[in-house]
Amino acid sequence: MGTLGDELAIAMAELEEEKVLGLVQEGIAAGEDPLELVRSLQDGMTEVGARFESGDYFLNELVMSGEIMKEAMVEIEPLLHGAEQEYHGLVVIGTVKGDIHDLGKNIVVMLLKGAGYEVVDLGVDVPAERFVEAVKEHNARLVGMCALLTASQGSMKETIERVRSTGLDTKIVIGGSYMNETIRENVGADYFGTTANDAVKLAEEVFASA
Repeated sequence: MGTLGDELAIAMAELEEEKVLGLVQEGIAAGEDPLELVRSLQDGMTEVGARFESGDYFLNELVMSGEIMKEAMVEIEPLLHGAEQEYHGLVVIGTVKGDIHDLGKNIVVMLLKGAGYEVVDLGVDVPAERFVEAVKEHNARLVGMCALLTASQGSMKETIERVRSTGLDTKIVIGGSYMNETIRENVGADYFGTTANDAVKLAEEVFASA
């Protein structure tokens, strides 16, 4: 996205509400790809998360960043929905227990719905048993587990083990800005994603093989 995208990411990281909204509106008016605007906002949120974990930001800043993100997404969300989509399948998603971050999850939910998926959103701080209940209830082929904080990996691993114990053929994708192949292997997931768009691509892959 170039300069505007870089400015947007920095403004998001610095919690400059008016500047974020102004740049989003500027990008929309200029015909920028709405997904690129979302990616820039996500880059800024990644920095917010890093500052929170390092102690430079506190819970107030984390909450504030969430409010700014929600305001920005009000502008962008209508552009994420194209023509009416064919139904592709059902996805269960939630932020694992011990993590109250829902910004990335909410963007994933919007993109999945826009791509024609039914989404069962379990919310944040979701205990393992709630994931298990939802997987059984909906016979879910794909489960998304989100986390912002690195300390949530233990909870994620436990939740995945519980979902595996159902014996259902359920694929699990973990999402968060710091996810990588090592973490995926450690917690026992099938896939990992670092952006909301990754989740849509992985959903297409999983349901294409149905």
